[in-house]
Amino acid sequence: MISTLRNAWKIPDIRKKMQFTLLMLLVFRLGSSIPVPYMNKIIIRSIFESSQGGILQFLDLMAGGTFSNFSIFATNIYPYITASIIIQLLTIAIPRLEELAKEGEEGKKKINRYTRVLAIVLAGVQAIGYTMGIFKSALDPNAGNLQKVIVVITLVAGTAFLIWIGEQITKNGIGNGISLLIFVGIVSQLPGSVIAIVSGVFAGDLNVIKILIFGIVFLAIIAFVVALQEGERKIPVQYAKRVIGRKMYGGQSTHIPVKVSMSGVMPVIFSSAILSLPQTITLFSDGKFAQWVIKYLTPQGPVGIWIYSILNIILIMFFTYFYTAVQFNTVEYSRNLQQNGGFIPGIRPGRPTSDYLGRVVNRLAFVGGFSLAVLASLPIILSKLFAMNINFGGTAVIIVVGVALETVKQIEAQMLMRHYKGFLK
Repeated sequence: MISTLRNAWKIPDIRKKMQFTLLMLLVFRLGSSIPVPYMNKIIIRSIFESSQGGILQFLDLMAGGTFSNFSIFATNIYPYITASIIIQLLTIAIPRLEELAKEGEEGKKKINRYTRVLAIVLAGVQAIGYTMGIFKSALDPNAGNLQKVIVVITLVAGTAFLIWIGEQITKNGIGNGISLLIFVGIVSQLPGSVIAIVSGVFAGDLNVIKILIFGIVFLAIIAFVVALQEGERKIPVQYAKRVIGRKMYGGQSTHIPVKVSMSGVMPVIFSSAILSLPQTITLFSDGKFAQWVIKYLTPQGPVGIWIYSILNIILIMFFTYFYTAVQFNTVEYSRNLQQNGGFIPGIRPGRPTSDYLGRVVNRLAFVGGFSLAVLASLPIILSKLFAMNINFGGTAVIIVVGVALETVKQIEAQMLMRHYKGFLK
């Protein structure tokens, strides 16, 4: 793999893409250390240490540490992810948006513009909530309305800048920019989590056997995620022979590769974004309502952990089917096969082929989605059963491994285009 990376680095086009991606991610990490003005970091740290049930720590893990630092990227990229979910669901419900989605590149640009605008609005609401809610006590006591506005604008500008970085990486770099930002954020918290676990073991606060069980579970999750990402079913396709002039064409056999996890890690990212909303709400309220949310809608609650896990499974399954339907249009595949003289052995062309592809795709989507959902929920349940507070759960592991594999595949594809031997042989 190291030699292949060297080969990739030697190719000018790929080297430029990799350099650009690394530069953008470096800017993200540097920005994560720049504090928001007029905010007291000592008070913010004390708020984190006294948070109920480790909610802030969980949110901070997914935000890559920008939350605990209350940096200019504290609102992070999640408003954009939430906006993407809302716009994509509205695309199904609103005919005008559905028409735009079918208008090709121009329609896609307009939808992306709507997503950005909605993301900025959501980031603004979140920034106001942070400034006037949970972190209100951290504001400079001499800060007036102008200073408060500056804090909110700084946070919103940080999210806007992250959206720009993500889009630039996707366009000019390697991999999906938004996913890579989440990936780097989670990975940046990994050393601290490992140090905390090791310190807990030496201090006698954590049981070594339980830690070993968690380690085995995480290794199993990594192995299963790799298997899901690489697994595919090959549907055989036969092309009929055709005589054109004096030559005979066709007659060859090929296959349609259908991935088990066609949607990648996006269902897990979307599910985590939605399920973090109740936890975020508790930061802006107190009393009975916050206690009710913690008890019933977060993994920190004795009942909430089971409700959270069930909702997590449902949402991951839903977004798996949703993205699979978007990416694999069985009717279009069937039509293209028929127009090119292709057919699946034993299946009649046209509607029967479309129905057959639909059954295969839905079965694979169920296997992939349910497997991802179980893998994401298992560490959360185990941490509760073992009475261990480990925030680096299955969702984070799935995102890290899945994004890494997707990025490696993109580099592999770039190398194959230039006739170089890649990683995944």
